Amino acid sequence: MRLSRVEKQAQTRGRLLEAAGELFAERGVNGASVEQIAERAGYSRGAFYSNFEDKAELVVALLQERTRREHNEVKGLSWERVRAWNRSRARNVTEWLALRTELWLYSLRDGRVRRQLAERERLSRSAHAQGLAEVFRRAGVKPPADIEFLGLIAHALEDGLLIQRAITPDEVRDEVVVDAVELLCRSWIALGDRTK
Repeated sequence: MRLSRVEKQAQTRGRLLEAAGELFAERGVNGASVEQIAERAGYSRGAFYSNFEDKAELVVALLQERTRREHNEVKGLSWERVRAWNRSRARNVTEWLALRTELWLYSLRDGRVRRQLAERERLSRSAHAQGLAEVFRRAGVKPPADIEFLGLIAHALEDGLLIQRAITPDEVRDEVVVDAVELLCRSWIALGDRTK
C-alpha cells in the first residue's frame, strides 16, 4: 500500500526521533551529530533538516513524543496493570534513564528545551496527582496534604528509585516504584480524614 506524502513525512520524522533517542542514550545529545541521527534512521542529512530546524528542535519534539507516549500508556491503568507496565519498563530502565538524564542535562543549557522539559515534568506530576486523587476517593479519605504536592513526592520518589534500579538491578526489584507508592498511599490514607 502506497503512503501519502504526509504519511511518509510522519514516518520519516518518527524514525528520526527513534534514532535520536537511541543515539542520545548511547552517546549523549552533544555526542550525536545530525549526520549520525540521519544515518541511524536510514536517511540523508537533508531529510533531517526537512523535518527539524536543528538538534534543539528535535530534542523538544522527542520530549513531547515521549511524554505523550508514556502518558497514554499509563492513563487509567489499575495498580496491577501499572505494576506490569513497570516490569516491562524495567527491561529498558538503563537506556530510559540515560536518555532522560541526557535530555535533562541538555535542557539546563537551552532555555527552549528547559521549558519543554518543565512542561513534561508538570504533566508527569499531574498524572501522579490524578492517580493519587482516585486512590483517596476510592478509600473515602481526604488527602493529608495538597494532592499536587503528594504527586510531586510520588514523582520524585519514582525518579530516585529508577536510578537505584538502573545502578543496582540485582538488588532493586522491577516493581519497586509501584511497591513504594502503594506503601506511601497506605500511610497517607491512614493520615487522611475520612469523608464518609
